[in-house]
Amino acid sequence: MAGSDWLTARPVAHRALHDAAAGIIENMPSAVDAAIAGLYAIEVDVQMSSDGEAMVFHDDDLDRLTLATGPLKTLTARALQAVEFRSTADRMMSLPDLLERVAGRVPLVIELKSHFDGDTSVAVRACELVADYAGPAALMSFDPELVVAVRRLAPHIPRGITMERRYDDPEWAPLPATTKFAWGNLLHFPRTRPDFVAHYVKELPAPAPWLARNLLGLPLLTWTVRTEADRAAAHRYADQMIFEGFRP
Repeated sequence: MAGSDWLTARPVAHRALHDAAAGIIENMPSAVDAAIAGLYAIEVDVQMSSDGEAMVFHDDDLDRLTLATGPLKTLTARALQAVEFRSTADRMMSLPDLLERVAGRVPLVIELKSHFDGDTSVAVRACELVADYAGPAALMSFDPELVVAVRRLAPHIPRGITMERRYDDPEWAPLPATTKFAWGNLLHFPRTRPDFVAHYVKELPAPAPWLARNLLGLPLLTWTVRTEADRAAAHRYADQMIFEGFRP
């Protein structure tokens, strides 16, 4: 991926540089500001509101972090930006808010969240916004269909596949074994053609990311680095880490 040294130049703060004990909550403005101040790249999650805006938030449901309940996708962007959080006075950002706030000062790695139902609207909206963004930014997803959509809609935007080797966490239980095998071995590569790979650190080394990195020359990020053992694995097997819970 020509001109992409920025993708691996600095450690990437997972959901921005959050610290719940200090009231700095993941994916929120204060966490973004802290990452910018530390000159870290920033990874965030985006998903769609009911009225078609990309919102910066990780969970499908609002319950864990906010005083609201239920699925994020049932509320409008305006309603989501008014939702109160449990441990911060910050409010949820839209993707346009995020891009304006960062303004090219540090790289952005934006994960497109998916319900794995064929809906590519989050990729469409993200491409619309990032295509005109002046700073370094990449889009990635666990969902190969969203990566395919980015490739089709905005081939000039760096795109990545987020992946594991086995997909044995209970959250992946609905996936057929054939899908897990295909995703864990990058069998979608002819369709997705990712510019980089972001792989689960606990499962490195693994054949597919090794081949992508060493034979195809794709940058390899690894997530989520939290411990010294994770850092050692990231240093040995990847080009850069997506980290949380400490400052590299």
